[in-house]
This record gives sequence, structure tokens and C-alpha cells, in this order.
Amino acid sequence: MDGLNGSVVSEFVLLGLSGSLETKVILMITFSLLYLGIILGNLFIVFLVIADSHLHSPMYFLLANLSFNDVVLSSTTVPRMITDLLTEHKVISFQSCMTQTCFIHTMGGVEMVLLIAMAFDRYVAICKPLHYLTIMKPRTCVLLIVISWVTGVIHAMTQFSFVINLPFCGPNKIDSFCCDFPRIIQLACSDAANFEFVVTANSGVMTIGTFFLLLLSYVFILVTVWKRSSGDLSKALGTLSAHITVVVLFFTPCIFIYMWPFPTSSVDKYMFIVDFAITPALNPVIYTLRNKDIKIAMQRLNKKFHYDRFC
Repeated sequence: MDGLNGSVVSEFVLLGLSGSLETKVILMITFSLLYLGIILGNLFIVFLVIADSHLHSPMYFLLANLSFNDVVLSSTTVPRMITDLLTEHKVISFQSCMTQTCFIHTMGGVEMVLLIAMAFDRYVAICKPLHYLTIMKPRTCVLLIVISWVTGVIHAMTQFSFVINLPFCGPNKIDSFCCDFPRIIQLACSDAANFEFVVTANSGVMTIGTFFLLLLSYVFILVTVWKRSSGDLSKALGTLSAHITVVVLFFTPCIFIYMWPFPTSSVDKYMFIVDFAITPALNPVIYTLRNKDIKIAMQRLNKKFHYDRFC
């Protein structure tokens, strides 16, 4: 069976993570626990935002969408990474590889726009508090979510439309635990210089541009607060610290991977682990530990659970 574009290659071999059997077992247990934390932690935030009326605000609406996105993003790669650790022949079909890559870039694009939306929400809340409910009305929040998904799909399909037409007739080994456009393009039988530029211009520029836009927005918020009252600066910094931490954790691996999108080493696959397994597992912890409203909502939920249990 040939690939979607008539290529000779019908499947790719994922080299994954190497090591002894004992090392692989330890990694499998570690990644399984991380994935369990991702599912339980992020879905708990989604449930909490839906169940607690006190969290029915733009900030937590966006946070719930970010948590849901983290679950989907991790689910495109981590389960297969876990099962492949104990599999000798790690094969993925041409169609499955392209599908996985499109999902990764779609959800990655969605996450970037969601982080921008959350930064905008914090800017309005801190710098324009009297107009917050007028600007961040439900219609605006839904529009931001729609824009994030549209952006993610366009981001993925733009690259997919180029890559799917490349001929694959020889090498089929990918030195990673998942498929990604830069790795796939390296295996093409034709001169892929133009396609390399498309990936760099798309993923690289989008990643670095979004990262610096977010950092500048947070600096602008802090400077604005500092000019108004230096005493409120620590409060604003406390509010933004969770957002800044998540932004740095998410974008650092992305910048490393996509600003040099055609790697000569296997370091980038370890960067993927940070984005797909570690950051999504840490996000619920970061937002829970640094957020007073979330803590109070958890206490209310706990009291309600005990009340319903004994009544």
C-alpha cells in the first residue's frame, strides 16, 4: 500500500528512546505516571470550572480550554511513546504519521493562541478593570476560542499541503518517538530546501513571534502597574507568575526545535518530551498552587462531597 501521495514508502520506523530493558521499564512507568497526572489534573480543572459557578469567568473559561487542549496534545504522542518503549519494531503507517503530525501542529497552534488570549485577559483585568466585563464578555471569549482553533488548523494544513506532495522512496527511519514535519521532510527523495523554508517560516516564526509577543505583553502590564502604584507591582507579579511560568515551559522547547527545524542530533526528541509530557503535567499544579480562587473552589467541592456523603 502506497502513501497518500503515491510514494513508495508506506510506513515509517520510529527509533524512539534507546536504552537497556531496565531503563525502558523505568521510563515507561515514569511516562505512564506523567500521563495519568496530565489526564486527571487537567480534566479536574475542566470539571472544577464547569461545576463551580464562582469560576464562571473569562479567565477560568480560557484556563479550562487550555487544560482540555493539553489533554488532547499529550494524547497524540504520549500513549504511543509509552507502548513503543517495550516494542522492538516501532512502525507507524504513512497515513497515521501524517495524521499525528497534523494533530500536533493543530493543537500546538491552538495552545499558542490560547496563551495570547489569556495574556490579553490579564491585561484587561489589571490595566482596565472597570471595562473588564464589557470587553471580556462571553461572546468575546467564544470568539477567542474559535480563532485559536482556526489558527491551529491553518497552521497545520499549510505545512501538510506541502509535505504530502513530497516523494518518499527510500529512508524511512525517524529518530524520534513521534512524527513531525521537520523529521519527515528530511526523508524526502527530492530537494526539500523550499519545504524546509516553509516549515521555518511557519512554525519557527510563529513560535518565536508568539513567545516575544507574550513576554512583551507581560512586561507592559507590569510597567503599567508599576507606574500607577509600586505597591501593586508585587500583587500583579504574583497574578502573572503562573502564566509566565507556563509560557516559558511551553515555548522554550518549541523555539529550540523549530528555529533550527532540521536537526543533526537527537536532542530535539527530548525537547518534545518536555512539551508533550512534562509541561502539561505541571500546568495544573502551577495554576492550582498559585491561584487562590482554584484553592477555594477545591475546598467548596470537598465540603460538598462530604456533605452529600453523610446526608
